[in-house]
Amino acid sequence: MRVTNRLTWATLLAGGVCLLAGRATWAEVITLNNGMQIDGAVAKLASVSEDPFKSNPGGGEIKIQQIVMVDDNLRRIFFYANNVRNVGTSDASPRERIEIDQRVPPGGRRIASVGGILRITPFDEFGRRVFTMQGPDGPLDIFQGITLITPDYTRIEGLLAKNPYVWDMRLATSSIPRETLSAILNRQLPTDNANERLRVVRLYVQSERYQAAREELSEIIARFPDLADLRKQEQALRQLEANRTIREIELRQEAGQHFLAFRMLNAFPAEGVASETLLRIKQMLDEYQKRFDQRDRVLKLLEQHLSEITDEDVKRRLEPLGEELKSELNINTLERMADYLRLADDESLSPEQKLSLAVSAWLLGSGEATENLAVSTSLITARDLVVRYLTSEQEIERSQLLAELERTEGVSPANVAKLLRTIKPPKTTEIPEDGIPGYLKLEVPGLPGEDNFRYEIQLPPEYDPHRRYPCVMTLNGSATTPSQQMDWWAGGYNDSLRMRLGQATRHGYIVIAPYWVKSHQRGYDYSAREHAAVLFTLRDACRRFSIDTDRVFLSGHSRGGSAAWDIGLAHPDLWAGVIPIVGISDKYIARYWPNAKYVPLYFVGGQMDSGTTARNSRDWDRYLTRAGFDCIVSEFQGRGHEHFSDELQNLFTWMNLSSHRRPFNLKEFECVTMRPWDNFFWWVEAEKFPDRSMVLPVNWPTARSSEAPVEGEITVGNTVRVDTSAAKVTVYFSPELVDFDQRISLVVNRRKIRDEITPSLQVMLDDVRTRADRQHPFWAKVVVE
Repeated sequence: MRVTNRLTWATLLAGGVCLLAGRATWAEVITLNNGMQIDGAVAKLASVSEDPFKSNPGGGEIKIQQIVMVDDNLRRIFFYANNVRNVGTSDASPRERIEIDQRVPPGGRRIASVGGILRITPFDEFGRRVFTMQGPDGPLDIFQGITLITPDYTRIEGLLAKNPYVWDMRLATSSIPRETLSAILNRQLPTDNANERLRVVRLYVQSERYQAAREELSEIIARFPDLADLRKQEQALRQLEANRTIREIELRQEAGQHFLAFRMLNAFPAEGVASETLLRIKQMLDEYQKRFDQRDRVLKLLEQHLSEITDEDVKRRLEPLGEELKSELNINTLERMADYLRLADDESLSPEQKLSLAVSAWLLGSGEATENLAVSTSLITARDLVVRYLTSEQEIERSQLLAELERTEGVSPANVAKLLRTIKPPKTTEIPEDGIPGYLKLEVPGLPGEDNFRYEIQLPPEYDPHRRYPCVMTLNGSATTPSQQMDWWAGGYNDSLRMRLGQATRHGYIVIAPYWVKSHQRGYDYSAREHAAVLFTLRDACRRFSIDTDRVFLSGHSRGGSAAWDIGLAHPDLWAGVIPIVGISDKYIARYWPNAKYVPLYFVGGQMDSGTTARNSRDWDRYLTRAGFDCIVSEFQGRGHEHFSDELQNLFTWMNLSSHRRPFNLKEFECVTMRPWDNFFWWVEAEKFPDRSMVLPVNWPTARSSEAPVEGEITVGNTVRVDTSAAKVTVYFSPELVDFDQRISLVVNRRKIRDEITPSLQVMLDDVRTRADRQHPFWAKVVVE
């Protein structure tokens, strides 16, 4: 079929190919207080379990609708109405919608809930597959077919069969492989109709699959020579590909993967790319070269200044640090040398003073340099003593190390705190060179009398112990393994590229997958052993690797999702966010709901997951109708009990929000507990709770049990107040919480405590040794009984 250029050009324009720089959105775009943006059709509800399509029956009580639901045709996203910062509209251009012919039954049994998934075949070229799930009488095969493809979602429906089922399921189009999608579209759309083929180009463009769009457009132009004018659109698509590559390079830079970013910049394709883009690439390469030159200059200056030292003893003490800088100074640590570079040519400073600037900045961090070489060299000794203290398992040895540390010149709690922030993880762990790079299987001692806890950990590409990395701890469900959880987050391993190809890899996250359940264990037991498996593993990983303790996210699937939900509420001070995927609320979760105010929550589930929404709605409604809670519920339409990999990119968008950092210096909280091991909240540790408040999992439920409160408040006047029913309370202090230069007033359970509160090196080091948080050590503590 031949078409005039004019007609096809108009068709291409109508589909938005010339509006390539913008991605069309829905009628309303909502920005939440946490920075997350959500677009779709908006409705308001009184409860998550409420049907948005049913009006309030006549005569019934009209409930206050405080929950916003956004329908994007793939998911229904719920959040608190007062968490909305802004509502806007977008310049929405038409989204391509390609109908796929299928034999859909006009009626039949409707799928109300999806049973356990047993098998799902791949889509064939007709867009059909077999979905096998557990039915009431055994395995149930349901024939499904794709009936609609859009850039954002794909609709899948039950097909006509001997026993047809009515079922409308949605998948993210991005989750369908390009080869599968192309085969279906090629089968559906006539190849001799240019206008129909251009619909595929528009679909790919709006899906941001620019390479696929360009390849499809090239085939169209080759088949229809009269459309040669569309080659300018090929160039526009190349520019979009280039823009996307730049965004990927910037993402890798933010993730600390500078060698990869540098290689991508050097290999950047110049054909068909705007000169402004190429100039930007050159500037990015120049910036890298500037950093490389700065590093070389630092090392040359160090060598020069060290050679000018006349005191052989001083030179001998500094030479090992010089070798350390040669091997470890890089883009991640170069900023520490800013003062040294700035003053390196200052003739008023001696070589000793200049070296002192470099040494002290390397040990204490950027902006902490001192010109006193005696103090700087003593800090080298102090650092070694600190590391030995943190790794020592003998109390007598630690006492000796502490005494030596306190005698060392220049040592103070302030300086030791700075050393703690810059030292490499104290527990040395060899990273094997064979196998998957950065992938290890490790063990940590378990509870007394129990086996060791095992866990898998994947470090991101170009892992550097001098850089802090965000972390995801993931808990497997009953039908999956820790290794499968690792693949879900970090991606499968590509042997030719020597790296995993998942979202955690791209974003530079460390992924930890503990073996948190016993073999043959079916569900989640809410036990101390399970909590310990998660917490002990996290602390061990923090001792071994450079984890940003302000950016640790806890997640899990199925029973692992329930565990993540429970452990997240039980220990809200540890997490930057908690992501339960198809988890279920039970036992302590319902009683711990006040703690959810202090930890961001992102729930993922399926609309047809066997009544899960109904079971969770009470707690979700609590989170979504009260001020101060940061909660999102994402429910996939027509889906059941799955892994929901189509939500991964949204999860990383949410985790990367600047608002999702653990608030370590929280100065006011009101939490509850019902288990003796759920007893540490920010800077308060409580023990010996009344028996009426403590319910062990094996005794659940207990009649008339009540939660034990743990409340803390620090006022502007340096007054610290703690209220709890516990008989023993330990209160911890740091400069992030109180001013040690002013008098600190401590009141515990309305009783004024007159203990002197002063910084202590032993308290600080013991705290880091046990909690493994080098970013936020406590400096002092008071025990009240």
